[in-house]
Amino acid sequence: MTISLFLFRAALMLWRPKALNWRWLRILPHIVDTVLLASAIGLMLVIHQYPLVNHWLTAKVVGVLLYIVFGSIALKRGRSKTVRVQALFFALLSLGYLIAVARTHSPTLGLF
Repeated sequence: MTISLFLFRAALMLWRPKALNWRWLRILPHIVDTVLLASAIGLMLVIHQYPLVNHWLTAKVVGVLLYIVFGSIALKRGRSKTVRVQALFFALLSLGYLIAVARTHSPTLGLF
């Protein structure tokens, strides 16, 4: 759901930027992401795997932070459309990395 909302908001940023001010669109992503974060913390505690101990989990945390920074620039903080599109690209790249690390449990994705 978080990915779908991000992609929807990104499309609006490109083609209908004023729609990003819709009230439900400013609130719902925060609710979804809060539930996702709480679930991740709960899972971490249940399976006893922690960032800075398990390298793949540390990589995911760094990936999430990059996704948040680039996503924020893409959807609201970028000063021009060019900057926003570049940030969108890097946010999607970060998201792809997150998914790959989650599937492989390897921060290097088997490249090294």
